[in-house]
Formats: sequence, C-alpha cells, structure tokens
Amino acid sequence: MPRTPTSPVVAGAVLGGYAIGRSTGDRRLAGVALLAALGWSASRWATTSASLAVGLSAGTVALVGLSHPLSRRVGPWPAVLVSTVAAAALAAVGDGAARRR
Repeated sequence: MPRTPTSPVVAGAVLGGYAIGRSTGDRRLAGVALLAALGWSASRWATTSASLAVGLSAGTVALVGLSHPLSRRVGPWPAVLVSTVAAAALAAVGDGAARRR
C-alpha cells in the first residue's frame, strides 16, 4: 500500500489552521488543527527515525511561530504562505527519508 505523503497534509494544516483561527477568532482551534496534522505526520516520520520526527515537528512549529513576527512586516497571508511553503518543504524531507528507508 503506498504511503500518503505528509507534505500536503502539513501544508493544509498550516493554511487551514490559519483560516480557522482567523474566521473563528480562536487561535486554540488553529493549534488543534496543526497539532492533529503534525501528530499524524510525526507518526509517519517516526517509522524512519524518532529524532527525524521530533526535528521536523519542532521545525514546523517554529516556522508557524516565525510567521507571527513576519506578518507585521509583510501581512498575515503572505507570512502564512511563506511558512506553509517552508513547512511543506520540511515535510518533503521527511517523506524522502521515509522513501529511502
């Protein structure tokens, strides 16, 4: 059975989380969406390496955190798009590592 790539899931969670938080005004709901996707993705990455799963998850959370100060400079949607692309690239690293294994 082919493995589902994690990069679209992570990208969707970052974008969807932002949209949920923005539309509801509740940032906690955005966090729930992000954590659910990261939990699923980390379980996929952990089959390759636990340290890979921790590193990619921490990197994704850091990118989402960095989008907040970036949004003051470029606006909220551009900042979210930049962090989404970067988070998807990180997830693609995890997908590639899993494929090589």
